[in-house]
Amino acid sequence: MNIFSVFTLCGGLAFFLFGMHIMSQNLEKLAGGKLETALQKITSNPFKSLGLGIGITIAVQSSSAVTVMLVGLVNSGIMNIEQTVGVIMGSNIGTTLTAWILSAAGIESDNVFISLLKPENFAPLVALLGVALFMISKKKKRQNMGMILVGFAVLMYGMELMKNAVAPLAETESFQRLLVAFHNPIVGVLFGALFTGIIQSSAASVGILQALSLTGSISYQIAIPVIMGQNIGTCATALLSSIGVNKNAKRVTAVHILFNVIGTVFCLTVFYGLDAIVHFTFVNRAINPVEIAFVHSVFNVVTTVILLPFSNRLVKISYRLIPDKTGTVGKDNVEWLDERLLYSPPLATAQCRSKANSMAHISKTCMQDAVGIMFQYDTRMDEKVEEGEQMLDVLEDNLGTYMLKLSQESLTEKDSRIISELLHTIGDYERIGDHAVNMVKISRLMNEESLAFSDEAKADLITLFAAITEISEITVKAHTTHDLSLAVKVEPLEEVIDRLIAKAKHKHIVRLQKKTCTPELGVYFSDLLIFIERISDHYSNIAAMIIQIANNNVLVHDYLNDLHEENSPQYKKTFKTNYNYYERKYRLASD
Repeated sequence: MNIFSVFTLCGGLAFFLFGMHIMSQNLEKLAGGKLETALQKITSNPFKSLGLGIGITIAVQSSSAVTVMLVGLVNSGIMNIEQTVGVIMGSNIGTTLTAWILSAAGIESDNVFISLLKPENFAPLVALLGVALFMISKKKKRQNMGMILVGFAVLMYGMELMKNAVAPLAETESFQRLLVAFHNPIVGVLFGALFTGIIQSSAASVGILQALSLTGSISYQIAIPVIMGQNIGTCATALLSSIGVNKNAKRVTAVHILFNVIGTVFCLTVFYGLDAIVHFTFVNRAINPVEIAFVHSVFNVVTTVILLPFSNRLVKISYRLIPDKTGTVGKDNVEWLDERLLYSPPLATAQCRSKANSMAHISKTCMQDAVGIMFQYDTRMDEKVEEGEQMLDVLEDNLGTYMLKLSQESLTEKDSRIISELLHTIGDYERIGDHAVNMVKISRLMNEESLAFSDEAKADLITLFAAITEISEITVKAHTTHDLSLAVKVEPLEEVIDRLIAKAKHKHIVRLQKKTCTPELGVYFSDLLIFIERISDHYSNIAAMIIQIANNNVLVHDYLNDLHEENSPQYKKTFKTNYNYYERKYRLASD
């Protein structure tokens, strides 16, 4: 083996890792929001979590990516540590699929159909099909499928390069002498862990071991400890991702390491203990790629079967290894999304939507609480609205910054539309909170000055409050459920509210002229009408954006202008009917 073989080995490893990355990234895009839906279905049942871990890892082809994702979810307070244990165990089993796929490199046969299973034979065809799908198809899903095939072909080509690069090692004396050291299982475990930790991919390190096994120089005695060490080494990615996170997120990494270390110690002890008694005949026999895949799977399945019943015990140990500070509560929840979730754009997008939904509900609650104390001031509700508005400020700032970063990632067309919609709507929700605070301020000042609206003014405000409450309910439900049939009802109701406000203003001027309303109350009444009008405008903007984004358009004003044109299809189809309904429903006392 010369220097050029080393170059080829490094190049093969580069192709392997790049192909794995491309395949994993596009598999995740193809999964889309299903990944989020699956994670939300996690329960306390460890078997469901285990199955979910296996499924997600097979879907994204990276146990490290799944673990990093879990660290981010726990750090964000979206999941708790107990929910992650089964997923971690399942991801270790799911990642063994890669080894089985790579084991095809060892296939030898004169049969044409069997030979087609060899990577060097079918990888070019897979690459050609993938490139064709990517270049010809205009649909994102098919393009993603094409990139998955291309990534798979590149991965397999990298495997072939590594196999050819290490082939001369079988005849190298220094390599044979080196292998003697690996007869010590501790050295094998340490080497497997160190090498995997450096390249941060257990799939790649197992692939290299499978390539080396084709030389006929790797025995079971050498391979078994190295495979177990590779499982420990894959924890390096999670370890790096746990830097700067809260204690619970660090405990996820601790559980991952504990699982692999305990499994390695147990399996090695049992294997070499039985070997000392039974004297296994296969120990010194050369191992092939298929057998490496088998050992890899058996190790992870056995470890899972043994440790799954002790999931809670692993969590308790992680709490001892990473204890809470004295006088603090057992959990330090983080309110905001973790940047580690950016590695999984579909999941990050779904969580952004979840946070935006929280903003929608908070702003609605603030507005309705403000309305609730307009005629009878309540200090507790005043403070609640103020706290809600402050929460909306922080949410808008954090979520907006996070989504701008996310928008720079490679997003699916659907996720891109969702982020665009959220970026346009979170500002409206924040402003609704501001107007709610202003309404509460009026109630507070009127209470301090012992002022009260006339019965006629109260009656008008009650009607307006009912209308603004309904528009908030419709808009928030349309936004959180993405129901376009509800969204189209918002603008007609907003138009009715505008006309009610115009009539209320006219009646207010008449009261001022008749001196049945004082100037001080007149100012407060006028301000309330302004706030109600602005709130309804914000809900109108949100609903219009929902509709326009669904139609791949962000020109909200064009949509609203067209909606009010009496000859437009939208006006005839929905606007007029809904407007007439709300006009009959909400009338001022003099109507």
